[in-house]
Amino acid sequence: MAITVLRDVVVLDCPEPGKLADFYARLLGGRAEGEGRWVEVTFDSGPLKGRTFAFQEARGYVPPQWPSAERSQQFHLDFYVPREELDAAEREALELGAELLQGDGGERDFRVYRDPAGHPFCLCVE
Repeated sequence: MAITVLRDVVVLDCPEPGKLADFYARLLGGRAEGEGRWVEVTFDSGPLKGRTFAFQEARGYVPPQWPSAERSQQFHLDFYVPREELDAAEREALELGAELLQGDGGERDFRVYRDPAGHPFCLCVE
């Protein structure tokens, strides 16, 4: 018997919850709600309907480095896009404030980025 239930919520620590929530709301087509030390992004439709990304303020936050053994990422997010939309998705992510860490060079089906707070994420071919 399970002790608890895992809900469809992902929580990321960061220095500025509102700023990071805005980044992900725009990247994923959600809506940022709340202010202060805890801000959530919710989704009314699409594949993320019913899921929540939450962002909580972490004083003294130190972003992970990728790749790094000393400041391991420990966790990353994968977002999927159709192959023919990968370049457009990359342009939009970069315009929103993401930083490209590793391109695919035409050899892989994913590209690695850093969000504005330093969390690694990938755009992957669906």
